Amino acid sequence: MSLLRRKSLDSVTVHEAGRRLVPTLSWPHLIALGIGAIVGTGIYTLIGVGADRAGPAVLISFAIAGAVCACAALAYAELSTMMPAAGSAYTYSYSALGEVFAWVVGWSLILEYSLVVSTVAVGWSGYFVGFLEWVHTQFGWDLRLPAMLAAGPHVDGGMINLPAIVITWLVALMLMAGTKESATLNAILVVFKLIALAIFVAVALPAFDANNLQPFMPYGFAKTLGPDGVERGVMAAAAIIFFAFYGFDAISTAAEETKNPGRDLSIGIIGSMVGCTIVYVLVALAAIGAMSYTVFGQSAEPLALIMRQLGQPTAAMLIGVIAIIALPTVLLAFLYGQSRIFFVMSRDGLLPRGLSKVNARTGTPVATTLFTALVVSALAGVARLDEIAALANAGTLAAFTAVGICLVVLRVREPNRERTFRTPLAFIVGPLAALGCIYLFISLPHTTQLYFLAWNVVGLVLYFAYSRSNALIGR
Repeated sequence: MSLLRRKSLDSVTVHEAGRRLVPTLSWPHLIALGIGAIVGTGIYTLIGVGADRAGPAVLISFAIAGAVCACAALAYAELSTMMPAAGSAYTYSYSALGEVFAWVVGWSLILEYSLVVSTVAVGWSGYFVGFLEWVHTQFGWDLRLPAMLAAGPHVDGGMINLPAIVITWLVALMLMAGTKESATLNAILVVFKLIALAIFVAVALPAFDANNLQPFMPYGFAKTLGPDGVERGVMAAAAIIFFAFYGFDAISTAAEETKNPGRDLSIGIIGSMVGCTIVYVLVALAAIGAMSYTVFGQSAEPLALIMRQLGQPTAAMLIGVIAIIALPTVLLAFLYGQSRIFFVMSRDGLLPRGLSKVNARTGTPVATTLFTALVVSALAGVARLDEIAALANAGTLAAFTAVGICLVVLRVREPNRERTFRTPLAFIVGPLAALGCIYLFISLPHTTQLYFLAWNVVGLVLYFAYSRSNALIGR
């Protein structure tokens, strides 16, 4: 059996009864799903981590990460409309590159989505714990959690991050109730999230002080190891806050559940990416200009901290409350994407087939959603924010690299195939996406690269032990 056997492009959208997802989504749902996924912990929380790594030059880090993601988004837009099936980069790789590459990409996506949900859950918990502290200070109501239940074991006195676990399961239950219902609620919450960021920009931008941008690039451009053991520099920050931009790929996992995928997927992917880039530039500029990065760089809730330091406790409270309400939209988008990756790999026989059963009443893959929630809540309960964000980025960079390559391969192999959306300058955009992602991967912390390698070694052992012989394509 060849390791490079490929699924036919014509068979990608043909599925057996009981394992088909129901098309219920339109382009407004997809744009909301994309914005809900992209605008989240990356800007609410990781802007502090990025500033700590690069100083004011984190603005350049945002630009670099955004440019790479823009190339990847254009590639996703073309491939998703060509292959409107669940599975995202995994499905594209199965048709363009072959099964073993598809497995590595799918296994990397499992890492990405699992850790994204865990990261966002931990970020949400930081805002929630901060909000309880604010309530205690303002009203004297002691609703604070014991230290052992408010954070994982990496924090002094912490044992398990209970809020992160609880929010993960609440979102999972929402997803199991139905795709359209959860997407509609997601769209409403996205509006609140954008309002919070608008409040931040409106308050922080007038306080802009050019002195806060000096020195602009204190740690240099390339990744370097500091005396405290932390890798810093513009590229080190870009490799971390790359997390802040992706999310549009979660839209591609909804291809099978989209009513008009030929039109709506490209609108959703590109529309959400453009909108979020504008939001990020404004928020990052306002944050860096309003306060020295050394003040908010270590905070679990940097935007709310900046508001408090500017003497705007009401704005800080509003941002904190809206973050608590709206950050779960990121959880929803990525938990949704993760369950669909599990689902389609199971449907292809690479994972146990029982995971790809669709609930007749809700039209959702309940088993994969439950399994996903179990894995990510366990991670969120004990993990550190910066570590899991970096490892999530490694999985994403692998998937984005594959998508850039798939774009070029299919342009060569299937030049006459109908493409509802055609990526402009595909033979430039595809390689730029792939090479940009490889450079960002090299800029990740060394330990993250080793963990990613170990994850894929385990994955390949599983592939040769189980998946290769059970794949439907080989029967």
